[in-house]
Amino acid sequence: MKKTIQIISGALVVLFISAFVTNETSTTGNGYKIGDTAEDFSLKNVDGNMVSLSDYKDAKGFIVTFTCNTCPYAVMYEDRLIALNDKYASRGYPVIAIMPNNTDVKPGDNLEAMKARAKSKGFTFPYLIDEGQKVYPKYGATKTPHVFLLQKTDGGNVVKYIGAIDDNYKDASAVKTKYVENAVDALLEGKEVKQTETKAIGCSIKV
Repeated sequence: MKKTIQIISGALVVLFISAFVTNETSTTGNGYKIGDTAEDFSLKNVDGNMVSLSDYKDAKGFIVTFTCNTCPYAVMYEDRLIALNDKYASRGYPVIAIMPNNTDVKPGDNLEAMKARAKSKGFTFPYLIDEGQKVYPKYGATKTPHVFLLQKTDGGNVVKYIGAIDDNYKDASAVKTKYVENAVDALLEGKEVKQTETKAIGCSIKV
């Protein structure tokens, strides 16, 4: 009986997560590709201030991450996003988190909910709302989470990596390849990023 209950519980968890996901193997839409220059933006942060990439005068680049409150995949990556910012912000690559969902469809992702989530988790990075959903289509983001690593150059912020944070959304301790960390480390060492694209695994962005 106990074994049957465990099997049913496991199946329900899989169904719950699957319900949030559509075509989880896609990479990006019709947005930026590797080598493109990303436009700047001005989006509202959970603290009420407007934030742009140009505000970060000393940055060497940015770990732009589309994420949200309501996607179980995004939630599983929150601590890893905090760790990425803790590790790389001081070295010139801060995390910039953007919530891209239509809040009429997902009210749990509205600005007030974002403020509460950022406070409860102790986010050390800006958590911006893409009001009007004008920014995420330019990037071609399709999932939460979906990362776009930018490198600041004289010609603008160039896209150097697109995709997942690492290769194991279920268990941070079982990660074998840290895609974002490897890419940032390469840029900090003046090298080319070896693996420039991976498939973002997560929930579809709600329009």
